[in-house]
Amino acid sequence: MKKQFIFTLILILAFNTIHAIENYPYRSDYLWVTVPNHSDWIYSTGDTATIEVQFYKYGIPRNGTVEYSIAYDLMADDTKGTAQLKNGRCTINMGTADKPCFRDLRLRLTLDGISYHHHIKIGFSPDKIRPYTQQPYDFRQFWSEALKEAARHPLKYTKELQPELSNDKTDCYLIKLELNRQRQSFYGYLMMPKNAQAGTCPVILSPPGAGIKRIKNPNSRDYYPEHGIIRLITDIHGLNPSMPEEYFEDIRAAFDGRIKGYLYQGIDHRDHYYMKHVYLGLVRCIDMLTSLPEWDGRNVITLGGSQGGALALIAAALDERVNLCVANHPALTDMAAASQPGLTHGYPHFSTAEGFLTSAHLNTLAYYDVINFAPYIKAKTYMTWGFNDNTCPPTTSYALWNTLQCSKECLITPINEHWTSDATDRGQLDWVLQNLETVTEQPQTSHGSSGRNSSPKKNQ
Repeated sequence: MKKQFIFTLILILAFNTIHAIENYPYRSDYLWVTVPNHSDWIYSTGDTATIEVQFYKYGIPRNGTVEYSIAYDLMADDTKGTAQLKNGRCTINMGTADKPCFRDLRLRLTLDGISYHHHIKIGFSPDKIRPYTQQPYDFRQFWSEALKEAARHPLKYTKELQPELSNDKTDCYLIKLELNRQRQSFYGYLMMPKNAQAGTCPVILSPPGAGIKRIKNPNSRDYYPEHGIIRLITDIHGLNPSMPEEYFEDIRAAFDGRIKGYLYQGIDHRDHYYMKHVYLGLVRCIDMLTSLPEWDGRNVITLGGSQGGALALIAAALDERVNLCVANHPALTDMAAASQPGLTHGYPHFSTAEGFLTSAHLNTLAYYDVINFAPYIKAKTYMTWGFNDNTCPPTTSYALWNTLQCSKECLITPINEHWTSDATDRGQLDWVLQNLETVTEQPQTSHGSSGRNSSPKKNQ
């Protein structure tokens, strides 16, 4: 018993050092522990899954009735039951599945008048999950023509040193990059290694997660410049990060007051959709990065999480200069699956209840879904995702992973919800450094729009 208490307290201390974990809230006085009978949380279809459930409060095992329900990933409950905690433990039989999928065990315990919630997802033959979304017949032609049109606009940007965001290892510049004749733009922070020499630096593009918000602190988890890599951290809405916060609030309100409101704009037609200039703008960012005299002439990396993970993959598909891609739990994946009952769909979770998934909207989404860009990615790709994620669910991450045809590696972190740890982020830096290509020829001296391929090319 003494060993059990010590183990429990160690778990609590370990989890309490991690911020922003939905399943294990920071500085909580309770702890759920869920242990599948398959240690990797993965089963074959037809296998029976059982989960040992443990509950502690103040590090003390507690007894009580656990109410549970079971459902397919993001779906309504189809099974319900109760289990009795004895000395803080019980076992729940989740049954099996007859198709590749994820099943979600949702738990609730009411104790001392307070309800505690938890959930855990397990996969059944997830390597066989396939997407619902289909590629339009003219997908490649559509983006080829769009890229050619975008390339006609000359490369224009401003660059202003930000002393308050610079340090002894990194110079930070505020960039405003003009994207097209409509003068749409991206703002970004360009993080330059201090005293970088011409022809020596890989470049990395980091597009943002979802929402209309200020560009994140460029020094947050930014280890890349101190390792000799130039990094551009962008917005996608053309909003100056120096604006007062109330301006961002006003703009969010203008997009229906929803964090994903811009993802509804112009969706009646593929040429008018808001994300068209965003996707093309990613290539323009690469034009800017590869125009820098410090670029090593070979290595172009894209990296992001959630919406940023999707954009990192899309940039790699649209621009063959990208040779390394890192994507965490990508959003914008298998979005059309929402139109079919019983299918799990990805963020932004367009809903049939909104009357939104019309044939015209679904047609537009097909040109913007990451699933349809995946076959064109040639860059070596590193993906991470967690099973307990309800924002970018594991079903859609596997659907995307199973569609990629490039050289690829993954880190699967079952316990994770919609987050990555510091260790995971640093591991991605290590992966990038290990996979940089050696520059054997003199770096090019002139780059820009003419340096890119004009259409995505499918892997053979």
